[in-house]
Amino acid sequence: MKFLTSGKVKDLYDVDESSILFKFSDRVSAFDVKFKQDIPRKGEILCKFAEFWFNELSVPNHFIRRESDTEIIVKKMKMLPIECVVRGYFYGSLVSRWKKGEVTLPEGTDTTLAAKLPEPLFDPTTKSEHDIPINKAKALEMKLVSEEQYAWLEKTSIDIYKKMAQIADGVGFILADLKLEFGLLDGKITLGDSIGPDEYRLWPKDSFEVGKIQEAYDKQLLRDWLTANGYQKQFDDERDAGREPVAPEIPAEIISKMTERYVTAYEKLTGHSL
Repeated sequence: MKFLTSGKVKDLYDVDESSILFKFSDRVSAFDVKFKQDIPRKGEILCKFAEFWFNELSVPNHFIRRESDTEIIVKKMKMLPIECVVRGYFYGSLVSRWKKGEVTLPEGTDTTLAAKLPEPLFDPTTKSEHDIPINKAKALEMKLVSEEQYAWLEKTSIDIYKKMAQIADGVGFILADLKLEFGLLDGKITLGDSIGPDEYRLWPKDSFEVGKIQEAYDKQLLRDWLTANGYQKQFDDERDAGREPVAPEIPAEIISKMTERYVTAYEKLTGHSL
């Protein structure tokens, strides 16, 4: 197999003319900064989550089979240059963008931190090193997708979010938001990439409380620690000064808590033990 490229978490290998192997690592990144330390078992959980969600969702996808604990084989396709984000709650970057007037919310929306939105919001971004939020007009102006493709992506992404949120709700979790990627396979839009706790925020229902930072069973745990300790601002300042941010050392308790929560989320959502 020929090595193709390394992403933030996955390494990609060419299998044959129609398929690629995704090898999931234990690497972690946050705020577009890569960390030197690994999160034990993360690669295995992301890999098995991808298998679970692709099999669970009725939307055509590129998944072929799981090859090992950390590898899946998928069909090759031409990825669309847009990340399809669906938000169900007022949280994350949506809050700061709303405060800056960069995003408009439906009239009457509760803008208390972590409040549920009246309806899931399609909030796509570009696909780049630092993703830029876009709307329909911008996506069409940048010729990322056609009007017909945008409409299909919006409806399908929201439908997938609702289905996944229903599954999460049934086992005691809230799916706060979700990032999906799609590509073209034989001329048809097809769900691609992978789906797991690097692509969504997952909160336990029993500790959920509007107005506070939620318990994260996903990568948000690391983001929250970085923000609370001033590292997010430091990263932004470094980039503004034209320098590449340097990742701090992640405390051992954050690493072990992330592994523990990834495992718990997988076992509860899938019903399978690791």
